[in-house]
Amino acid sequence: MHRFLIVIEKAGKNYSAYSPDLPGCAATGKTREEAEERMHEAIEMHIRDFSKMDYLFPDRTQQRPLWQYSHLNFYG
Repeated sequence: MHRFLIVIEKAGKNYSAYSPDLPGCAATGKTREEAEERMHEAIEMHIRDFSKMDYLFPDRTQQRPLWQYSHLNFYG
C-alpha cells in the first residue's frame, strides 16, 4: 500500500486539493470533504493509468515525514 500526502486549500468559495508526490494529480470541491473525496478518486485514476506504464511510485512515508495541520486559517 502506498500513502501520499494530500494538501487541501481553501480557494475562494471552494476547495482545491493536490498531492506533491503525484505531479498533475489534483481535484476541487465545494466543500473540504468533497475535495478530499474527489482527490482520492483522482489518485486512484492516476495510479491506475501510470501503473499501465510500469511507473514505480515512491513510498512517500520513506521520503519525508507527514505533517497534518487542521483548522488553520492563513488568510485572516
